[in-house]
Amino acid sequence: MADSPSSANGDQALLLPCHECDLICEVTIRHDGRWRYCPRCQHPLMRPAQDDQLTPALAFTALLLLTLSLLFPYLGFEKNGIERAISITDAAQELAVYHHPALAVIVLATIVVIPALYLLSVCWIHMSLASPRPLPGSLFLARWLPRMQPWMMADVFAIAALVSLIKIIAMAHIQLLSAFWTFSGFALILLITVTRMNTIGLWQRLLGDLQQPPEAHAGKTAQTLGLIGCEWCGQLQPLGRHRCHHCHSPLHERRPFSLQRVLALLITAILFCFPAHLFPIMITTSLGKTEPSTIISGVMLFIRHGDWPIAVIIFTASVLVPFGKILALSWLCLATRQQQALDMNSQMKLYRLTEWIGRWSMIDVFVVAIIVALFQMGNILTVTPGMGGVAFSAVVIFTMLAAHQFDPRLIWDQQQQLPPTLEPEPQP
Repeated sequence: MADSPSSANGDQALLLPCHECDLICEVTIRHDGRWRYCPRCQHPLMRPAQDDQLTPALAFTALLLLTLSLLFPYLGFEKNGIERAISITDAAQELAVYHHPALAVIVLATIVVIPALYLLSVCWIHMSLASPRPLPGSLFLARWLPRMQPWMMADVFAIAALVSLIKIIAMAHIQLLSAFWTFSGFALILLITVTRMNTIGLWQRLLGDLQQPPEAHAGKTAQTLGLIGCEWCGQLQPLGRHRCHHCHSPLHERRPFSLQRVLALLITAILFCFPAHLFPIMITTSLGKTEPSTIISGVMLFIRHGDWPIAVIIFTASVLVPFGKILALSWLCLATRQQQALDMNSQMKLYRLTEWIGRWSMIDVFVVAIIVALFQMGNILTVTPGMGGVAFSAVVIFTMLAAHQFDPRLIWDQQQQLPPTLEPEPQP
């Protein structure tokens, strides 16, 4: 292994593989806090490692706000002299009471458990960095941090609470209690903490600088040079290794059976789309009269009441986004077999949008959880969850899994195999 190269002005430079297009990029190490991007596909590579004191402080603050949110009531309402207040956990607890434990686990895990584990992991890793000897489990937690990020949906739940308020404000007098504000602050600080996390920079601080193979040089793909890049720490090493010699993570030249897994997950999501839209997502019982509500009927209710912005939000998150993700991922799978040149900038934008937007479809599930928890008033008014909510959650989860299983490097591989386009000869 060779030492790290130096840039023209004497700054240390690092060779990193891009995990979206496989290009080896030269990253100049300047501790200015700015992200470095792949010059070919504009994927963020890393921020140079530095003594980051703000990120653990933000993580600890978010944990404190989450603890306060769990201790105090979240929302309250009054209707016909009956008062009721709910906490964050009530949104999941009522789902379990009405025979939907899977839905309750999804709600509790995405808004409380996974975010708490993520923040505790961030604090533990930074404590390890500050201690004379590494704390046990730091490398394991660093490997799991990026895997937990897509499944933290506290910000989606906060937006769902606002949508719920608009939906029920005409039915009862609503109060925003103390946990509403602490949870909103928690969701915001969690989002800031996630955006500050830098996987490769974190691994550099944990294990030291990366070693540079002598055959590596910028401007070529790792595969063409007989190299493979670790997707966790960014270490380049010869093809054929099964574990990274830097961080000991599993190595794959390309994600194994990527297209097969994506297609299997998409087919499963499509099958769940039918019960998700045909069965009621919630059932309202008022004075002995039962009224089921599907996703589409809920959208139409907002339209009849003149709440067009909320109708558009629900329709987009619950209908357009899931079906759009299925179509987009299907196209990306086809793009890995296209025998013609593609606009790769557009393909990468489509892939990143598909990967980012999927979690926002959970907004309708969270709306149901909040309304079910609030409206338990016996014979006067009771709202119970329907089977459509469980099926719709499955659609969201399977499309998210499909997006994370797709390997965008397969499209770049296919484009590199195409013969170069010949320019037409000028006519005399």
